[in-house]
Amino acid sequence: MTDNNQTDIKAERHKQRQQKVKAAVDAKIAAATEEKGILLVVTGNGKGKSTSGFGTLARAVGHGKQGAVVQFIKGTWECGERKLLEGAGVKFEVMGTGFTWDTQDKAKDIAAAEKAWAAAEKWLQDASIDILLLDELTYMVSYHYLDLQRVINALQNRPPMQHVIITGRNCHRQLIELADTVSEVNSVKHAFEAGVKAQPGFDY
Repeated sequence: MTDNNQTDIKAERHKQRQQKVKAAVDAKIAAATEEKGILLVVTGNGKGKSTSGFGTLARAVGHGKQGAVVQFIKGTWECGERKLLEGAGVKFEVMGTGFTWDTQDKAKDIAAAEKAWAAAEKWLQDASIDILLLDELTYMVSYHYLDLQRVINALQNRPPMQHVIITGRNCHRQLIELADTVSEVNSVKHAFEAGVKAQPGFDY
């Protein structure tokens, strides 16, 4: 058998494999006919959860959708995403107290969480908001700053076409069960653990 014949056989086998893949993908696309607002959870210990949420929000804005963001935890840091997205009409509510180990004041943190969640509840009832990012919400539930059932009720009763993204570590199992899509970001290594400081334009 010549080299050309072997090449032709390999090419034909590759084509047949790809045809099977395409048929399977086409079947899944044909079966996916429902349109609804998606609840996406991005959790895990790795870097990139908020970045993923903001990326999805930016994609929606690029398609002319109206977005809003509620930021829990990270409120004292300058936020590059906020600078960009507010200029594109995205609404922001920022908890503004920073990390809980900075404030060391549980009552203050709970009051700030309640204020931020009030904005979230308002937007979760507003059909003009196509996509809502609840950045670091998971901490508010795990620290018991917000009532889990109250959060679930608001998510379940939102406008049917509204997309919601929840980010943060240790997402409560009931929120994971409620979600349509769940992604877990795992940490393999992190520059901060090697003594590299968080840097504007890359980390925030």
